[in-house]
Amino acid sequence: MNIGIDGNEANVEDRVGVNKYAFEMLWGLKKENEKNKKPNSLIVYLKNKPLFDLPKESNYFKYKVINGQGVWIITKFTPYLLKNPEKIDVLFSPSHYIPPFLTIPRICSVMDLGYLENTTQFEKKVLWQLVTWTAISVFASKQVLTISEASKSDIVRHYPFASNKVTVTHLGYDKDKFNLRVSNNLVRQLKNKYSIVEDYILFLSTLKPSKNIEGLLDAYSSLNTKKVFKNLPQLVIAGKKGWMFDDIYKKVKDLNLTDKVIFTDFIKEEEKPTLIAGSKLFILPSFWEGFGLDILSAFGCGVPVIASNVGSLPEVTGKAAVLIDPNNIESIANAIEKVLKMNKEEYNSLINLGFEQANKFSWESCSKKTLEVIENAIRQKR
Repeated sequence: MNIGIDGNEANVEDRVGVNKYAFEMLWGLKKENEKNKKPNSLIVYLKNKPLFDLPKESNYFKYKVINGQGVWIITKFTPYLLKNPEKIDVLFSPSHYIPPFLTIPRICSVMDLGYLENTTQFEKKVLWQLVTWTAISVFASKQVLTISEASKSDIVRHYPFASNKVTVTHLGYDKDKFNLRVSNNLVRQLKNKYSIVEDYILFLSTLKPSKNIEGLLDAYSSLNTKKVFKNLPQLVIAGKKGWMFDDIYKKVKDLNLTDKVIFTDFIKEEEKPTLIAGSKLFILPSFWEGFGLDILSAFGCGVPVIASNVGSLPEVTGKAAVLIDPNNIESIANAIEKVLKMNKEEYNSLINLGFEQANKFSWESCSKKTLEVIENAIRQKR
């Protein structure tokens, strides 16, 4: 069987969210496929030459570069696949962007539909792209993959016709990187690099309204103002700028938190384990998440987690996190205070629950299930 894969989401330098998922899928599908007695032929389509850290070509894994920019899927990719010179039997896209007009069966991945619930948190152009492309892809795809039961429920609720073609493939984390073996020396070096001079609370994600960073700042400010702690840990906000992020920086100034809040900008993948492992707690107060990938990384590093009680987050955290109402500043502040005031026994108990929860997820399992869905789509075609 010949399997085509749109690898463009993985072929970027600063990977977040769907980019990370696509990257792991390329590696995972290659490994799982080569375990087969009769491996499939995987052809990865790109609009630029593959970056150095993507999987290397092999007998059963090849790249095909189709040069082009702009609306590449429509202007370059679709015409190419209409000719289908590689004779692929199915096209898998680890994103919600697929060619709308093809005779080849297609499989797309939808991370979440949070933008339909919180339209004001997105720029008009971004929102339009999300709404339009997702609807087209869900309609045109033979199968739809998503990353949580919560996201599956949302997809079926908004697109009832897709109820029989949605499969959940939970994400994973790298146990070889995110564990208790991160050295204290590396933590010290990283703290020096980013001018972190105290213990710290960590937020790690893209800077955009849906992440509720402003709510986090309000909660943190209330703890700082009330002098709940003699030495309140610094707040490290790590992640690349998304959209509508200017108000975040303004709020830090307005709340007089410039000396207490540190922005790192984008964090490279190799620095993530150290940054997470060095924190006192990891917090993700989002209004919505399709999964919340770095929660598993925090669990693996033995760091307590605070997360919102909405979307997929309760599904991912299980009983291993302190859950908060993202719309309630007091709820966020109380959770931070609770974790920071835990005695050693309570703190370690929460960490151990995190280890147990993280063990339920793996990229290998995600890749294996994804390959099964792809192969079944080809069999059904025949």
